[in-house]
Amino acid sequence: MSELQNKVALVTGASQGIGRAIAFRLARAGAGVALAAMDDVHLEGTFREMQDLGFRVLRYGVDLTDDGALDETSSAIINDWGTIDILINNAGIGGPTAPVHEMPVEGWDRTLAINLRAPFLLSRRFAPAMIKQKSGRIINISSIAGKMAYPLRTPYAASKWALIGLTLTVAQELGPNNIQVNVICPGPTETELIESVIRARADATGTDYETMSEEYVKATALKRMVKPEEVADLVHFLCSPAAEAITGQAIDISAGYGFRIGD
Repeated sequence: MSELQNKVALVTGASQGIGRAIAFRLARAGAGVALAAMDDVHLEGTFREMQDLGFRVLRYGVDLTDDGALDETSSAIINDWGTIDILINNAGIGGPTAPVHEMPVEGWDRTLAINLRAPFLLSRRFAPAMIKQKSGRIINISSIAGKMAYPLRTPYAASKWALIGLTLTVAQELGPNNIQVNVICPGPTETELIESVIRARADATGTDYETMSEEYVKATALKRMVKPEEVADLVHFLCSPAAEAITGQAIDISAGYGFRIGD
């Protein structure tokens, strides 16, 4: 499939998990892909693998909490590619797990800096290019935690709720310029992130990893976690011509997480 031929996509958090799956999916659809993530072996490995497959791809190592580095990277991407047609704000961290009265302030600040402030800054940076060309797609990756209470996880939940608000508002602002802005809300997804979150929650509640993992799965209608590739497929659809009338939507892909009565 090549419906995204001649399009350029920036994917943050692209070295692992959901971001990596999205990068591969968009590349297979013909898009050139700018990979943005912490400059480490994971980013290098993803870049080399995509390069070996013949995809149009460049990598950008960046700390999303560093405003100066973020601005330099954004300028480099525009210089290298000419524009950005698709912005995928996927990068995120789980943040600390603790009751609100014990939550470290620095953990709160870092979680919101990566999960919320960076998507705002990148949307602000690339919106003018999209406005100029009268087209563009911005897709933010929130979480099902952005639609429900999530005890012991206040920074994460707050960042993901706020990301939905950011998305719906920006969709209204940019809609007259033919720019679609949507947000995807995955449920528990088979990634390194959910493993660390489950482990931290198990420790905080005095249980073991296996029991806590089962609790997350039990809360889904499908009795399984979401696969990163399934999230990537939804991203691809929202970037495709078939989704030109879809904007300002918060779309769940959660295996039915939370929709149950009893066990």
